[in-house]
Amino acid sequence: MNKAYLLLFFVVSLILTPLFSQAQNQSSNKKLDQIVAVVNDHIILKSDVDQEVQQYMMQLQRQQNQQISFSKEIWYTVLENIIDRHVMLDQAKRDSITVSDERVDQQINQQINSYVDQVGSEKALEEQMGESIVQIRADLRDNYREQMVVQQFQQQKRSNVSITRPEVEEYFNKIPQDSLPMIPEQVAVSQIVSVPPPLVDAKSEARKLAEQLRDSVLNHGKTIEEMAKKYSDGPSASSGGDLPMMSMDDFVAEYSAAASALEPGDISNVVETSFGFHVIRLNKRQGDQIDTNHILIEVDDKSYDDEAAKEELRQIRDSVLTNEDITFAEMARRHSDDPNTAPQGGRVLNPQSGERLIALEQLDPALYRIVLLLDEVGDISEPKSFTMGQENDSQRAFRIVRLDRRIEEHRANLKQDYTRIKQAALQEKQVKYMNNLLENLREDMYVEYKITIPERYKNINY
Repeated sequence: MNKAYLLLFFVVSLILTPLFSQAQNQSSNKKLDQIVAVVNDHIILKSDVDQEVQQYMMQLQRQQNQQISFSKEIWYTVLENIIDRHVMLDQAKRDSITVSDERVDQQINQQINSYVDQVGSEKALEEQMGESIVQIRADLRDNYREQMVVQQFQQQKRSNVSITRPEVEEYFNKIPQDSLPMIPEQVAVSQIVSVPPPLVDAKSEARKLAEQLRDSVLNHGKTIEEMAKKYSDGPSASSGGDLPMMSMDDFVAEYSAAASALEPGDISNVVETSFGFHVIRLNKRQGDQIDTNHILIEVDDKSYDDEAAKEELRQIRDSVLTNEDITFAEMARRHSDDPNTAPQGGRVLNPQSGERLIALEQLDPALYRIVLLLDEVGDISEPKSFTMGQENDSQRAFRIVRLDRRIEEHRANLKQDYTRIKQAALQEKQVKYMNNLLENLREDMYVEYKITIPERYKNINY
């Protein structure tokens, strides 16, 4: 593993490190510690390194699903990366790289909300942490800000690195032929999605309840918080429907439009979205960020018209297969209910790389089972059910899938795999650039080791 990759791993893993490890460190009595290094005016303690080593090993164990043994190499590598992180942080300050309070708060709120969902309520989290939510946010703010500044610094520097086709070819030609990897079977697919419409009675009942709850808040002395806790179907119900400051882009369009039209303290009319019916109170607005509480009443998921969704997809499928003037992409843009794939003609992209081709083994199980039944390019499946979205935002839907391209398993080559090889070559070039940059920055700053470091562990590169 290259040092620059490892450094990026540490930056990301620190942001994602569970709050509970921090709580344990804060609650333990401070003991005499040892200064192991100094970077400008930053003091690095042995306990700092030990803590990150523990976090790094736990992260590796989760990723690799195997026990990771401690080694001096890991400890010294972590120390070097902490030093580099401080070097980048100080250079970022020189370069006037900053992160807004809103972005920091958004990251912290998302992390805290994630843990609230895990433990069940804010109260349970506060009891486990031994602090109030307000204090937890305050404790995390400086650390999150620093990590986000370092991330932005890295992204900015890497974005300055580009690569030419001759460089890609040179990179590829240096790889021994017997070392070229086998590329697994890959497919490119498109889909058209239909979300079953709710049966008329179920939908009207859900709207009626939302209107009654709104009336209770406006005219009968109830608060939106208590109504949300008692009736809301949303994941934030336990916290009174609280959705802390977030970008309007993070909400579905109907929610954002309704909330942005309110004055602070106002209650919206009943708003219909793909998730159900909302009653929204705007608490605060800063630029494109909004702080709201809401009540969500979902339509009974057993009262949807599945057959209507499947029939719509059957008609679309027949139109594409029997009429040469009608394309699958055109029908996807006009009729698909999936906001992620409809604008691009139904094309399904690799969620990790954003590439069109996806290894067969990387398809989600439901899509994998469909693709296995498609023999020829251009084949379109019958409507199949699946779950669209993730976690609390998921909903049952149906889709038809078209096989656009299939590449059999083969040894990597420039003709078929240029995009993949270009990305690998660019990453290698970016890594070398970052390594050289960090080496030069270290020479320009005050870095002192307070313990003896074996030479082979200084500025470790793999």
